[in-house]
This record gives sequence, structure tokens and C-alpha cells, in this order.
Amino acid sequence: MKKVLIVDDSPSIRKEVAQALTKEGYTVVEAVDGADGIVKIGAEHPAAVICDVNMPRMNGLEMLETIRRQPEHATLPVVMLTSEGQPALIERAKRAGARGWIVKPFRTDLLVAAVATLVRA
Repeated sequence: MKKVLIVDDSPSIRKEVAQALTKEGYTVVEAVDGADGIVKIGAEHPAAVICDVNMPRMNGLEMLETIRRQPEHATLPVVMLTSEGQPALIERAKRAGARGWIVKPFRTDLLVAAVATLVRA
């Protein structure tokens, strides 16, 4: 069973994503911000990460840039799930190695399909 980490400061978003992924057979781990996400990545070794951009303590882009500097996480598939649609942020995420950018509100079926593609890659 593939493990997916959801990094989002919104409990309702984490719950919605977790329910959709669990229903499809994924094991879900949750983190409340980027700093927590880094800890959970090291402890849980997820197959993929779904990450918000705007969060307290450490935002999603900072988390992504941090894990990319760690050789053991350099290729971990990360998709950003955010209400942000600014081209500069999307470009920064791509440069940092994000594999996708999904804008909230989102369709859970498309999110699940994106995760399936990431964990197969």
C-alpha cells in the first residue's frame, strides 16, 4: 500500500484529501505545515507528497526547496495543492521540483488520478 503525506494547515482540506485517498487504498499521513512536513517525510518515507503553499512556520515552497537539498528526498514526488495561482509561485515550485500544481477548490477524482500517476512514476 502506497503512503501519501498531506501537508496543509487546514484540517478540513487534510480530511477531504485523506478521505479521497484512503477510499482508493492509500495510507495517509498528515502534517500541519512545512516544518512538520519535513519531519514526517523523514519519519514516514511517503511515496508522494501533496502540499499547500500558504502555511504558518514554513510554507510549502520553503519545505519543497529544503527537501530537494536532501539527497534522500531529491526525487520525492511533490504536488502543490493551493488557492494560489500566481505564475511566479508556480514557476518557483517547478524550479524547486514540484511535479504539479492543483488549484483549490479541486476535484477529488483529479487529485487521486494525479497521485496515482506520481506513485507509479
